[in-house]
Amino acid sequence: MGAKEILEFVKIEHTLFSLPFVLIGYILAYNQFMNDLPSSELGWLRIDLVWILVAAIGARGLAMSLNRIIDRDIDAANPRTANRHLVSGSMSLNTAWTLATIFFGMLLIGAWMLNEVALMMAWLPVLAFIIYPYTKRHTWLCHFWLGLCLGLAPAGAWVAVAADVHGWAAITGLHENHNDILWYPTIFFISLGVALWITVFDINYARMDMDSDKESGIHSFPSRFSEETTTRTSVQLTLLWFACFAISNPMDEIWFLAAAGLMAILNIGVIIGREKFSDFQTTLFRVSMLTGWILLMAIILMEPEKHS
Repeated sequence: MGAKEILEFVKIEHTLFSLPFVLIGYILAYNQFMNDLPSSELGWLRIDLVWILVAAIGARGLAMSLNRIIDRDIDAANPRTANRHLVSGSMSLNTAWTLATIFFGMLLIGAWMLNEVALMMAWLPVLAFIIYPYTKRHTWLCHFWLGLCLGLAPAGAWVAVAADVHGWAAITGLHENHNDILWYPTIFFISLGVALWITVFDINYARMDMDSDKESGIHSFPSRFSEETTTRTSVQLTLLWFACFAISNPMDEIWFLAAAGLMAILNIGVIIGREKFSDFQTTLFRVSMLTGWILLMAIILMEPEKHS
């Protein structure tokens, strides 16, 4: 099996959803803690980015591999997904498990090279990935669980850097110079915003499989509720993720608030006007994917406090 088939198996294009928020988590942590270290040690925080990306690629590949393996029976019953690798036989189950093991190894190696906290917390995304495929068999809240999985991206990158500076206090403690919890409010609301944003995308992505889901007994929001309710709830959740990003408002910069507002309007416009698009799903994918990159650009435009 070649590289092309492996990239298709893990849906490499979907990495465009999580990558910008991994980078956002890293940048926010770097800017937040750069003044807590002497200038001579800042280089270690920059090296962290390499291992964060290794861990993120491993986590992303593991999540998709597990989803394909666990959902192969569901994929076989759905005409849209009947040509996927494990269903069509173009990839064996043993090969899929081998890929999952390799990606799991990347996650562990990246976390190990970062710090003890990152390594000891690596179980959390793995558990989330394993649980997700089973949620759709029982509840339409499966979309929210997928949102949780993606919401771990900025949180994980942030913790990787924060733990280099503060150890376990990055999760459990207060900032030594302030009476503030280190991860609240900025990274908490960023992660919650990401979770709600991907939930909206997945709810609307599931519109393609409404008939198949009903026949197969798969739970999704569109198959459980009406089209009108799906649209209305999507708009409401979009307003909520905008509110989360607005509350987080890193460094009180207008750039991030403006970027979040613009992308919320675009997402709502696509969802409300979905019948006007010849290919609603492709348009939704592009606008949703662009959301993360626009927010990343806004973060990059911000000026961090200068190191003293």
